[in-house]
Amino acid sequence: MSNTGEKTNQIMLQDSAKIQNLLKSGNVRVCVIGIGRIGLPTALFVANSKLPTIGVDINADLVNKINSKIFPLKDEPGYENIFNDVIDKKLFHATTKIEEAVPASDLILLSLPTPMDSDNIPSYDALKIVGKQLGKLITPHSLVVVESTIEPGFIENELIHIIESEGRLIAGRDFGIGVCPENANPGEILRDFTTLPRLVAGIDDKTANIILEIYHYIFPVELMHMPNCKTANAVKLTTNVFRDINIAFVNELAMLFERLDIDILKVLEAADKKYNFQVHYPGPGVGGPCLPVNSYQLLNSARKFDPNLLRIVKAGREINESMPIHVVNLLTHALAEANKTIEKSNILILGISYKPDVKDIQISPAESIVNRLRSAGATVKIYDPYFRSSNVYGIDVESELNGLVEQVDAVILVTAHKEFFDIEPTYLATKKKNLVVIDTRGIMDKHAARKAGLIFRGLGRGKSN
Repeated sequence: MSNTGEKTNQIMLQDSAKIQNLLKSGNVRVCVIGIGRIGLPTALFVANSKLPTIGVDINADLVNKINSKIFPLKDEPGYENIFNDVIDKKLFHATTKIEEAVPASDLILLSLPTPMDSDNIPSYDALKIVGKQLGKLITPHSLVVVESTIEPGFIENELIHIIESEGRLIAGRDFGIGVCPENANPGEILRDFTTLPRLVAGIDDKTANIILEIYHYIFPVELMHMPNCKTANAVKLTTNVFRDINIAFVNELAMLFERLDIDILKVLEAADKKYNFQVHYPGPGVGGPCLPVNSYQLLNSARKFDPNLLRIVKAGREINESMPIHVVNLLTHALAEANKTIEKSNILILGISYKPDVKDIQISPAESIVNRLRSAGATVKIYDPYFRSSNVYGIDVESELNGLVEQVDAVILVTAHKEFFDIEPTYLATKKKNLVVIDTRGIMDKHAARKAGLIFRGLGRGKSN
């Protein structure tokens, strides 16, 4: 795919038959801006459908790795083969030069981050900056599709105006713009891209129908035509905030059941048999770039109308963000049973990723737990198979688990990596007498742990001996 001097196919002027011909002949040129955790798999999936694709990112190291055929997402099963194949066939490459990639593209996909600032206000700076660039760069009658997760109304009320502010193009007349919110779970993106329905919307029916044509060709999944962009984005936020709230509910149950001497795992196992119950599990907090941010995105939208709206969402955030405190409290009580305190204790954290079997620590509850332990005077060690021999939170992550347990007073299971399910209570007990184990993920059998001689606490697992 040449980057300069080419005219696009003016995709927004074509009828359905012409678009189909362009797709089948591999003549729709695609630019994916933002090739991180979701954007790179998206770009590779598009290129794998035989459409020439270029990934754009400001991260020069990432771009150089990709162009050197070094796959950066080793925790995404199935993608490395696709990565190697589309690069070998010259269907995909990466660049930092947006000014070359965008003018030569028919379809521009935006997969940019929407993080929170220090006040938990969602930041759309990356989208706004790129929107300004698009206003200068896109060729007339090209199509822009936003896959980033955004607040309802951001497209209609902000992004379109930013693109139009350059005075070159008018949305709906000179270029198309719509949304198809990404809907993939890190660590399972290839599976999700081939099974989960996608939401599609445009600023008008013509735009939406063209997006549907293109996405039908690329993604072998059900596409749901939504009435407008803001509704599609509202659906995306609703599904994730629903999960955040329900995890908060189960976390509160877990804290109650500890006092009532009830094992929450037994409760959830039985409750899940009821037709209208959807199981969620307790944990040390909710992390990642989606759930916490999505809740604050909805809260930010509500704040513009009435600060008392979505009180349940705010409460859910407060509960989930307080869970690291509860984990440290469990540790305090368990150490007291061993006649120890957190101060001057050696604590081993097992897992710092925000979710199992993914190399990602964005908004991980592990950070809050580590910081609280260090503030209380503990020496913290970390073992996570995805971060071996790296430095995280100012701590050198251990390269091996063997030999670590003997050095610590307590172990906190924070992330449910598959590797940790193989840890037997008897193994831990033989390594250190009166070892404290705090299980925040329901990994360990509590009866086996106590029988082995561990001082065990499990989140929501009932009272200790």
